Amino acid sequence: MVTANVSELAAKWSTDLASWAIPDEILSQVTTPPWVHPVAMFTVEETIPDSISHKVARLVVPAGGTVLDVGSGGGRAAFALVPPAATVIAVDHQQGMLDEFAKAAAQREVRHEEFLGDWPAVAGEVPKTDVVVCHHVAFNVAEIVPFLQALNTHAHRRVVLEIPFQHPLTHLNPLWKTFWDLDRPTQPTAEDLCAIARAMGFDARMEIWLDATWGKRVALPKEERIKFARIRLCLSEDRDAEVASALIQQGDDQPRRVATIWWDVSA
Repeated sequence: MVTANVSELAAKWSTDLASWAIPDEILSQVTTPPWVHPVAMFTVEETIPDSISHKVARLVVPAGGTVLDVGSGGGRAAFALVPPAATVIAVDHQQGMLDEFAKAAAQREVRHEEFLGDWPAVAGEVPKTDVVVCHHVAFNVAEIVPFLQALNTHAHRRVVLEIPFQHPLTHLNPLWKTFWDLDRPTQPTAEDLCAIARAMGFDARMEIWLDATWGKRVALPKEERIKFARIRLCLSEDRDAEVASALIQQGDDQPRRVATIWWDVSA
C-alpha cells in the first residue's frame, strides 16, 4: 500500500526528473539521441577499487552467496562482491551490457545469469538473491516506488543503491548555459530517494562520499569522451573542439559526490 506521503514524494521525484527533458526546439536538431550509454564506458577493471557501497553490500554476502545487479552495465557492482559471492545475476536493458557482464563473469570463473529488459518489468523472471545492488540507475526511473519495491522483494538480506548525490548530468549544466543559454535543473537528489525509501517503510540509511575514481574507471580515448559529451549536449560534430575546451576549463574528471543508500530486508 502506498501512503499519501509516499505518493507525494514519488510524484515530486517524477516531476523533478521530467524537468530534465531537453526542449523540443533543441532536440529536433540532433541526428544522434543524446541519452547514450556506450558499452565501452561500462567495462569492468580486473581489480575493482573498493568503495563504501561495495563494503556495505559485502558485509552481508555469505560465503558462496548470490548477488543480483539491477541495471548492471558490465557488472562492476556485482563483481566487487566476488568473493564471497559465487553467483551473480544481471538485469539490463542493453544486450551489449549483458554480453560484457557474461564475459567478465566467465573470466572470474563465477556462476552467472543474465536477464534482458527493464526493471521491474522483468522482475517476475528473476530469482531472489542474498543481496541486491543497483548502481547509478535510479535517476533514470520516473516510477520509483515499484522499482524500489521490486528491489526489496528480491533480496533475502540487503538492498544497496549507489547514485551521484545529484543527477549524473548535473556536471554538464554550465555547458548547457554556455552553448545554449539554457538553465538546467538541480533536482532531485539522493536525499529525495532516501526519503522515499524510508516513507515506504524501509529502514534506509545513507552515506555521502567522494568518488575519486569518477571518470577514470575506463581508459576511454579522449576523443570518445568528447564525442559523448557533445552528443549529450545536442551539438554537431563540428563543435568537438569547443566542447573539449569547455571540459578542460571545467575539470570534467574531478571527484564526484556519491550517495550509498541501503537497508536490510525484514524476514
